[in-house]
Amino acid sequence: MKRFAFLLFFVALPPVSAADVPVPAEALKPFNVLIGKWNGAGIPEGTPDKRQEGHWSETLDWSWKFKDKDAWLTVTFEKGKYFTAGELRALPDQAFELKLTTVDKKEQVFQGKFKERYLIVERVDPSTKDTERLTFALLHSNRITYTHETKPAGKTFYTKLYRVGATKDGEPFVVQGFNEKECVVSGGAGSTAVTFNGKTYYVCCSGCKDAFNEEPAKFVAEFEKKRAAFDAKSKP
Repeated sequence: MKRFAFLLFFVALPPVSAADVPVPAEALKPFNVLIGKWNGAGIPEGTPDKRQEGHWSETLDWSWKFKDKDAWLTVTFEKGKYFTAGELRALPDQAFELKLTTVDKKEQVFQGKFKERYLIVERVDPSTKDTERLTFALLHSNRITYTHETKPAGKTFYTKLYRVGATKDGEPFVVQGFNEKECVVSGGAGSTAVTFNGKTYYVCCSGCKDAFNEEPAKFVAEFEKKRAAFDAKSKP
């Protein structure tokens, strides 16, 4: 009888609504630090001579993109040795998908999770069955790295192929008190000024600027609410 009652209770539970599931933009907030341009230097693994001869420079440019209720991040690699572009999206169960386009115009899809400043994503090469791993380390607001490793099919250990270290282009904006240059859309570091009702606000990328232009009143209201909460908390 107790078991029957438990089953009735379980069946009667309401289904999870869409409102209970984190929206993509919320799930991707840990990557706000990436938005903007980064100057990178790549170094292959190997002997000192190989490292010296094979090093390269590239620029990464991360932006937000919004469409209806969907949101994702894009990245372009200027002078990238291995990749030209990519998209980072949130998946269920706190996972992420990084879709990259290689310099020879092939698409590679990596999946994995983000934990303690590290995004670790993997893919299995369909031809060789080798596992490839990319590890993005968000070390600081102006310092990131990403490492490419591979593991042959049937093996246990990964071998590092190369690492790219990058620093944020320009100096970080430092504020005292409330951050007036916070992006009103994503909450990241704003760099581009936008206006609404004669007041200036900031967005961090073209994707956020487009979203702001579509619904400026909505984003300004949320930003002003945050400002009011900060002022109230700061009062003695």
